[in-house]
Amino acid sequence: MSFKPRILIAEDESGIADTLQYVLKSDGFTPVWCATAEEAIAQFAQEAPALAILDIGLPDLNGFELFKRLQALNQSMGGPEVPMVFLTARSDEIDRVVGLELGADDYIAKPFSPRELVARVRTILRRSARNAPGGSPAAAGPNHGVPHQIAPQAPSATPQAPAMPFSLDNERMQIRYYGRLLELSRYEYGLLRLLVQRPGRVFTRDELLEMVWDDASDSFDRTVDAHIKTLRAKLKAVAPDVEPIRTLRGTGYALNEELPTKSS
Repeated sequence: MSFKPRILIAEDESGIADTLQYVLKSDGFTPVWCATAEEAIAQFAQEAPALAILDIGLPDLNGFELFKRLQALNQSMGGPEVPMVFLTARSDEIDRVVGLELGADDYIAKPFSPRELVARVRTILRRSARNAPGGSPAAAGPNHGVPHQIAPQAPSATPQAPAMPFSLDNERMQIRYYGRLLELSRYEYGLLRLLVQRPGRVFTRDELLEMVWDDASDSFDRTVDAHIKTLRAKLKAVAPDVEPIRTLRGTGYALNEELPTKSS
């Protein structure tokens, strides 16, 4: 009997839930629908899913709070971390940004393409399997994943400073900006590390997808843009008057080579 990964769906709109269940079931998954956050927590506690899809606008609890509670429950259960994806209205950009800052693996905008949704789910599960302890897509089940980590290219016991005012510590996977430690998600860390290591070098979105994300062909340009947006907000919180990341319209992004060595 083939294993069918269990996908938890927290969505109060029955029409959207029906579509999600249909496309996931048709592609070999076992969808579990919950109309409320309370139901989702109970189902999660009963059996941790391979992946959870959380609507932000649930009737009893918003999706962000549900995300935090499921994360805490996941940790208390002692199992591998369950990847989570937010469902958000296409116009609610702030929801997408907040979701990514919390540590969600991705977001899916409504109305969504069923084919795109399944592609994203499969991509996230492959990443989780590949990064499981001793695992690979073939060796680990999709519900045995851990968060995708960017492996350091050249581990060092001491922090490096390839481009002022950044200090990069590959071994700890940390980056300081004007002396302050940045709280970065795994993808933000991967993007900023790449830019800091090659100041002035223009990276296209395709290159960033290829070098930071696995399975770049299944990822999407706007995912890079969303992560760059949250990254810029965190950098601006440290140095409001400095613009460290340049955008080259229609091309990609680069780290500004002419940054002040001290923030004002």
